[in-house]
Amino acid sequence: MSLFQFEVFLKVVDTGNFTKAGENLGLTQSGVSHNISALESELGIILLNRGRNGVSLTDAGKRIIGHMRNIVSESEQIKQKTAAILGIEMGKIKIGSFPSTSAKLLPGIISYFKSRYEGIELELYEGSYDEITEWVENGVIDIGFVSLPVKRLETIPLLKDKLVVLLPSDHPFREHRSLTIEQLSQEPFIMPKAGCEVLVKKRFQSNGLQPNIHFEVEDNQTIISMVQEGLGLTVIPQLTLPNWLTQVSTVELVPETYRTIGLAVKSRKDCTPAVKEFIIASQKFVKTNSENNKPYL
Repeated sequence: MSLFQFEVFLKVVDTGNFTKAGENLGLTQSGVSHNISALESELGIILLNRGRNGVSLTDAGKRIIGHMRNIVSESEQIKQKTAAILGIEMGKIKIGSFPSTSAKLLPGIISYFKSRYEGIELELYEGSYDEITEWVENGVIDIGFVSLPVKRLETIPLLKDKLVVLLPSDHPFREHRSLTIEQLSQEPFIMPKAGCEVLVKKRFQSNGLQPNIHFEVEDNQTIISMVQEGLGLTVIPQLTLPNWLTQVSTVELVPETYRTIGLAVKSRKDCTPAVKEFIIASQKFVKTNSENNKPYL
């Protein structure tokens, strides 16, 4: 039973099949299978259910996987702290991010971070707010970008992302400098479902109103396309908008509403040195861009 076998097992679980795990680890499918079989043989239990649609954890696997993640995490801690003692920057960080952050914020942070720590490997996992929170809690990733607040995790605020009204370019409201929730309440509304709907619904409810929802959509690009086709208007965070927009207009929402984007970890005190440096780099990047009034892309 070896640390590498644990890493192979966790990669299989995280990717969902042997082939993808092998591609990530530089192993053949048979090499992955051999490591898993050897691990199961030594433990005397079956850890994975194999099927045509991929793999899933057995009951025994579910009970053991948390311990394996802790062992691999502790091993990474030892490597990074030893490297820090020797004055060498190295290690790996598994980062979770939701789509708008991946597109607009993360590339700049990664570039800023890699210019200072070339030896630290970054691995990206993209998902929804809830998935990222769950991945951090379960140790699948080391750190995740989230929309605050988040329960049960330690968080570090990074920036405020303003919500704006997005409407077709020929809509009568396009001439307005700002719009209120009352003005939006009778319009055909496309409700975003990627997480910020909590803020949007709260704004309507606080005014004793209900949005006139025609569609509920999770994908931001789909929402934008539907607004372009004149199917309704929406309220959406600025960071979700592409740099170039056609056939749509944005108008300020008043009073101003923001989502707060931050980083989440299990425990900042117990983070690896590399993760701590990533947090610092993220804060510096956002602060520098904010002070210089620079967009993130």
